[in-house]
Amino acid sequence: MSAMKRHRGGGRPQAQAQGRARNGTGNAKQNYERYLVLAREAQLAGDDIEMERCFQFAEHYFRVMRAADGT
Repeated sequence: MSAMKRHRGGGRPQAQAQGRARNGTGNAKQNYERYLVLAREAQLAGDDIEMERCFQFAEHYFRVMRAADGT
């Protein structure tokens, strides 16, 4: 690697970088839906790692919603 540090999120679409910065804002349903959208965008961009990361966040918020419903 060169002397210059590599930017961790280089090459990812802007919407994904913004989504990561806003992690934790809004309610569980809003976050669930947002991460599903980000996962689909990553899939279309061919970024399988980012897609899986976003699906994992979406799953987390899905579980939060289920726990709030008492089921």
